Amino acid sequence: MTIKKIGIITKITSPLAPGTMSAVVPRLRELGIAVRIQEEYGDLAGEGVTAVPRDEVMEGVELALVLGGDGTFLLAARLVENSDALLLGVNLGSLGFLTELSLEEMDAHLPGILAGDFEIEERIRLQADLLRGRESIGKYQVLNDVVIHKGNLARLIDLEVWIDGQKVTSIRGDGLILSTPTGSTGYSLAAGGPILEPSLAAMVITPMCPQCLSARPIVVRPGRVVHVQLMGDPGGIFLTLDGQRGVGLREGDQIRVGISPHPARLIRAGIKTFYEVLGTKLSWGRQ
Repeated sequence: MTIKKIGIITKITSPLAPGTMSAVVPRLRELGIAVRIQEEYGDLAGEGVTAVPRDEVMEGVELALVLGGDGTFLLAARLVENSDALLLGVNLGSLGFLTELSLEEMDAHLPGILAGDFEIEERIRLQADLLRGRESIGKYQVLNDVVIHKGNLARLIDLEVWIDGQKVTSIRGDGLILSTPTGSTGYSLAAGGPILEPSLAAMVITPMCPQCLSARPIVVRPGRVVHVQLMGDPGGIFLTLDGQRGVGLREGDQIRVGISPHPARLIRAGIKTFYEVLGTKLSWGRQ
């Protein structure tokens, strides 16, 4: 497939962002691409270039071009969660798990990518439903993780975990992380969870600093539905979604999580493998 319409999301606070946008947008126009950009870069708008509020950048585009890091990539993934748009990450800082290309690599590979010379890698999303009583008060999709955690106060959280209607465990600790394989190298890994290949279809349940040392991460196969219920209300408990959105929780709230039917579709240019990036990030093989 060839690509004719691109939306660009950048990390506004990156010192590299203004110069990168000033170079990338004209280059895309030379290649005949219609471009949508954030209104902060309105000075670049013109024929074939539309500047709109951030949440409207991805409307009707075929490709989301992400200039930033993994956090910016997660934001872009949320903006295209209800479309078939592809995602391509270009790193403006340190090496990321989601942003495959450097600026130099993007410049070399962009014409080929726009002509359809790439592979599509599907990554599962999780679908989370926040229930209060019998009412659903929020539905969310995440590429990385769903996190139940305490605020700033040093209080423990009591949670019950159920899988497909069967109670699995009670957890008392700092919280719980439910992550995708993509998110397994993020917060879940820091909390002691396993690393999963990102192309797998599975969910990781990782306790955060559990009071009981027998509490261990669990990997759940596709099709399972996990229910987590907040027992008691110590105050200041939150549900955080991909680090992008947060919702306050109350006693008795339930979070129902399963695999979304709408995967994220990433462009992979074949520059680096997952294990090359993993080895670099974790300093494997270094003395």
